[in-house]
Amino acid sequence: MINKESKNVTRQKRHLRIRKNIVGTAIKPRLNVFRSNKQIYVQIIDDKAGKTLCSASSLDKELTTLKNGSNVAAATEVGTLIAKRALALNIEAVVFDRGGYLYHGRVKALAEAARAAGLKF
Repeated sequence: MINKESKNVTRQKRHLRIRKNIVGTAIKPRLNVFRSNKQIYVQIIDDKAGKTLCSASSLDKELTTLKNGSNVAAATEVGTLIAKRALALNIEAVVFDRGGYLYHGRVKALAEAARAAGLKF
């Protein structure tokens, strides 16, 4: 009998493996990405203090032009928005946590948009 795990269970295991080595501090917080089937969410987290410093998602009121929250265009807009919010809080450098997802598609688009808007990672 084969025990086949779901894709999300293997992603969560991969994320825990990655998180052992990635820690956000007040100087260089962690940029965490969560991707669902319908939306994309991103947070900037200070793990030492246990606080979320800022967040953005494809559901934000500022992104009213989005018709679909689960495509590369939406991820690009969210990446630009999180970079703008982080720079407003004087956060210039972050540690990128891809959440166990492959660096491809929406995750890659979000990261490149955040870099283009001024975040360093």
